[in-house]
Amino acid sequence: MKKKIITGSKLWSVAMITAMVTACSAPAATSSTANAAVSTTGTTKTVSVSEQTSVKYADLVTMDADDTNVSWSATDSTTIKLNGTTASITGSGAKAANGSVTISAAGTYVLSGKLTDGQIVVNVADKGTVHLVLNGATINDNDSAAIYIQKAGKAIITLEEGTENAVSDGKTYVYADATTDEPDAAIFSKADLTFNGTGKLTVTGNYNEGITSKDDLKIVSGTINVKSADDGIKGKDMVAIQAGTITIDSEGDGIKSTNDTDTTKGFVAIAGGTFNIQSGSDGIQAETALVTDGGTFNIVTGGGSANAPEKVEEGPFGGGGGGWGGGTPPTDMGTPPDGEPPADMPSNNGTNATGAAPSSSTNAKAPADSTADADTSTTTEEETTSAKALKAGVDLTVNGGTYTIDSMDDSLHSNNNVIVNDGKFSIESGDDGIHADQALTINGGTITIAKSYEGLEGAIITLNDGDVDVTASDDGVNASGDITATDADADAATTADDSTKAADTDTTAVSNTSVTETTGTTSTTDQSNQSTDANSNARPQGGGPGGMPGESASNSELHINGGSLTVNAGGDGLDSNGSIYMTDGTVIVNGPTDNGNGPLDYDGTFEMSGGYLVAAGSSGMAQGTSDTSTQNTIVMTYPETQKAGTLVHVQDSEGNNILTFAPAKDYQSVVVSSPDLKKDGSYVIYSGGTSTGKAVDGLYTDGTYSGGTKVVAFQSTSNVTWVNESGVTTANTGMGPGGGGGQGGFGGGRNRPQSGTTTDTTGTTGTTDTAK
Repeated sequence: MKKKIITGSKLWSVAMITAMVTACSAPAATSSTANAAVSTTGTTKTVSVSEQTSVKYADLVTMDADDTNVSWSATDSTTIKLNGTTASITGSGAKAANGSVTISAAGTYVLSGKLTDGQIVVNVADKGTVHLVLNGATINDNDSAAIYIQKAGKAIITLEEGTENAVSDGKTYVYADATTDEPDAAIFSKADLTFNGTGKLTVTGNYNEGITSKDDLKIVSGTINVKSADDGIKGKDMVAIQAGTITIDSEGDGIKSTNDTDTTKGFVAIAGGTFNIQSGSDGIQAETALVTDGGTFNIVTGGGSANAPEKVEEGPFGGGGGGWGGGTPPTDMGTPPDGEPPADMPSNNGTNATGAAPSSSTNAKAPADSTADADTSTTTEEETTSAKALKAGVDLTVNGGTYTIDSMDDSLHSNNNVIVNDGKFSIESGDDGIHADQALTINGGTITIAKSYEGLEGAIITLNDGDVDVTASDDGVNASGDITATDADADAATTADDSTKAADTDTTAVSNTSVTETTGTTSTTDQSNQSTDANSNARPQGGGPGGMPGESASNSELHINGGSLTVNAGGDGLDSNGSIYMTDGTVIVNGPTDNGNGPLDYDGTFEMSGGYLVAAGSSGMAQGTSDTSTQNTIVMTYPETQKAGTLVHVQDSEGNNILTFAPAKDYQSVVVSSPDLKKDGSYVIYSGGTSTGKAVDGLYTDGTYSGGTKVVAFQSTSNVTWVNESGVTTANTGMGPGGGGGQGGFGGGRNRPQSGTTTDTTGTTGTTDTAK
């Protein structure tokens, strides 16, 4: 089911990341094109995406000697002992008056004791470096920031080893006049601010934010706990975290950067650390780039996925809900045959199938005033609260780390590109598991999306490597939305030679999404190898159109070049508004049980040249691969629904195993494509029985199959062979029960005209086979 996309995000050109990396003295990198052109008849749009794949923390952040300096001595520092509303000072550069301490010279200042209602003010005219050592200090100001870095070249706050420190403010601030709105955080700095040391700091921002820097904000180490009325930790130009243990409980965003006027700034870069974030809005949000190299992240946003509002799907003729494909997403996702139940899926009230919230959301914080990014049937875009876990205004790059996420909104989101190079993800999302407005590229890692509305979404989606397991109440993988770009990007666009080549995953620190328009007729599809639908629209043979009759394919693309992808979807399993290309890897799809969706749904072509594909689900909108494929495919439709867990076994005439698979849900069609299938091969399909092999996501390897009932024996007649219980038949491009193109009439394939060899289907049980 295609989700209505309202695109209003700011798109950034290649100059942004290039300038950012140059400004931070990043090492040079080369680039390569990961996704190739898609072309259509007539005026041709060529899409070329050169993805950022190797931007790392060190490319963006440098630490100088001051940032990492934790040493001090009593003889070389000024000692400030806090006592209620007063302070005693030993040394130069600081004065106490009216319950506050003002530091006016660069140097090291060691603070201890308790200030019940006062302020530490840093106001250094010569822009020198001020080193504050919190050595067991508790500082509270009832009506302003407790620590206020008003002027300095840089401020360093060291958390002394073995100490516990606390900083807090009141719920109401008193400003000099109505035009003043700063400071607005318990720790507020107008200069670069760095935290280091191994001690502990607890920050309570009762008025607004916990920690804010108007310039760079760096955390080298330490244990920092923040509770805030709005954002937890905010740096305007950057937030850079090298290590530490950071716990945030915020009504607003957890960690964020905000500079939206300088494309070299406004990023968040994380090298490592432990993060426990519970936020009413976004967990970690960067105005430009978000880069994580490692760390352990536990993030709950907006009250968690159980707090997500109901999604309203657009029906095939417009309008929300009801009819074919509208209404509430299904919650019955079946039980995989290996005994592991799928994750709870969202119902129309945001709970799981049992009516309970996920355990990880038990103590989650709901946003104070929010409505989620629900899709609507109108083009009006309302202001909503964003409650995403990891969010980037430009590119989101994950190079490693462990992530446990329960988000009301998207778990990973970029207004441009998402690149996952490595990492381990356990995701429960109230909307998309991973979403990119432009390109989503997965080069490695282990990604488990146990709960989502749509699992993976982007205009161009590329899986090069990694293990991805998606459970979605709607589409499992959705390539939708056209690639867009600036004029400068369009000038740089190039056409790739092979639309099925895999990406080189060890390249480039720049991001370039480009579109160019040419004239003439070029295509990756043999134009002569087409049929027409009821409206005389040209359609490739092998699989019918996924959308409505007459609907043209977009330049969206899904590329599968390696790795493994397992999908359990209530809507379409693999959905592309354009085309699908598979060159390698293993894909397992447990698709929908309703006939308004299909295990495979594409509007262009599905070109299969390598790898292993099995897709089971309903038959009303079933599609196979395209006849332009160089690897062979079998599409089997059944006269009636088969129960979940009922084995599908395909073997060749010599008894060699092609497929032994136990779908996780009820099914009436199965698509299998394997390098072992031959265009003129003879095959037998069995139903039921058992296997002694090992099942992973329902797909059996090794062992012996026995006890099944022969459904049909046949000889393949083309590279895409459609089969029903009577033998080889032909794909029907007429409308199925969902109102879209695709295989089969209202009988799910039973009424298709037949051709080729038919066989007796009353075969015996007990056929055995040793799987490869």
